[in-house]
Amino acid sequence: MEISERQAIELGTLESTSGSGSGSSKTDVHVHVHIAAETRIIEPDQQQQNHVGSTEDHANRQEFSLPPVDGGKNAWMFLAACFVLEMCVWGFPFAFGVFQDYYTFHAPFAGSRDIATIGTCAMGIMYLDTPLIMGLLKLYPRQGRWSPIPGLLIMCLGLALSSFSTTVTHLIITQGILYGVGGSVAYSPCIVYIDEWFVRRKGLAYGIMWSGTGLAGVIFPLVLEYLLSTYGFRTTLRLWSALVLVVTVPLAYYIKPRIPIPTSTSGAASHNSVRARPFDLGFVLSRPFVLYQLANAVEATGFFLPGIYLPQYARSTFGAGPFPSVLTILLVNVAAVVGCICMGVLIDRLHVTTCILVSTVGATSGIFLLWGFSTTLPMLYTFCIVYGLFAGSFTSTWPGIMRHIATPPSQLQTGNNNEVDRAAEEGSSTYGSSVDPSMVFAFLALGRGVGNVASGPLSEALVRAGSSWQGRAGAGYGSGFGVLIAFTGVTALLGGGSFMWRKLGWL
Repeated sequence: MEISERQAIELGTLESTSGSGSGSSKTDVHVHVHIAAETRIIEPDQQQQNHVGSTEDHANRQEFSLPPVDGGKNAWMFLAACFVLEMCVWGFPFAFGVFQDYYTFHAPFAGSRDIATIGTCAMGIMYLDTPLIMGLLKLYPRQGRWSPIPGLLIMCLGLALSSFSTTVTHLIITQGILYGVGGSVAYSPCIVYIDEWFVRRKGLAYGIMWSGTGLAGVIFPLVLEYLLSTYGFRTTLRLWSALVLVVTVPLAYYIKPRIPIPTSTSGAASHNSVRARPFDLGFVLSRPFVLYQLANAVEATGFFLPGIYLPQYARSTFGAGPFPSVLTILLVNVAAVVGCICMGVLIDRLHVTTCILVSTVGATSGIFLLWGFSTTLPMLYTFCIVYGLFAGSFTSTWPGIMRHIATPPSQLQTGNNNEVDRAAEEGSSTYGSSVDPSMVFAFLALGRGVGNVASGPLSEALVRAGSSWQGRAGAGYGSGFGVLIAFTGVTALLGGGSFMWRKLGWL
């Protein structure tokens, strides 16, 4: 039986399942795909007959078999490479607080304004330009296959050039803008290809990959603090850029699509109709996505504030020393590693709004009860762990949002992922609709970027307003950070609005 190229590629991602329920056993299906002027897939009982075809026909066909999804050496090597790249690309801007503290008190930047803008630029650009970068990767898949290499070169060049900076403006251009652009180009292929490698374990795969940022948030500040205090910022940036380049460039070999990209013109044209199909960006204005995006952006405006102010809060409120103050951030990041992986497991089994509710309840309770009423340093440390576990795992719910938006309503079973997973297996990077899941991710990242950029100037206003509560409220609320704590708690609460909207029938 001969079927179309799209069906052939889709069948390459299927798993044959025997039995039913959670105890069913799975066997990988290896199918042979022939790419030529016309692409066909041959059933197993016809393979031997067709293989004995004419020499001329065999010469015009290239035979290969697709690796399995959700497991196997290739899938796990891909995920391991993405994990390390996640650490190196996102871990550095999340550890920018170490540089901010150094630049603030050391020449030639001591006393300069806009130092915080450096870190905001790097992280904000990586969020905000995601739709553009991913769109280009989809339109030009052959060029995008190796995009991590130029992206890493640009990113590391920005770090190296920043070591020659003499003004904050130079740092904003190099350590901020150049780093952000290079980082997004290097990292975006991880998101584009992960949908091909993982279907039923997609949430777990995302959770493992994103936990790399949390792990980097534990290791990088300690290493960078040592390097800065020992060698200064110029040598530190040069050493770091060289180290990142040496570690990450070889990983580009493993960050590749599961479905091979044809080299012939006819094959590429036909292949692009599957991989880079015309983007259906109408989902951006659909009610479900707008509701998810609204909650996502609001949550982001408060999410980054504890990471910025917890060390300062520990010093000013409890008189903590340098390491006890930094320990607040380390605990948040360690807990986020666990939170991301656990949420990844949950999102593969529960409805996305249920997972968002878990994150929201844990984060909101921790902020209002533990941070707001903290009277001792151990109590503050407890808040850091709770916040990392629940707030740090919020973005690990995104695979569920991607699944919801990209699945046609006829296949979407509210509260049950079985039908959705089955639809996903019919094509590993699509859920049976023209909506590309990676583009859903791209616009979710855009919304989070807006919240990230807005949180910078907003946080300064919140800290100034906190003086009105000082001495009039108890515990953390009367510490001078009371308004900021309340704002962070309210945004965390509103971030869970999708659960309520589902109950109202809007999702």
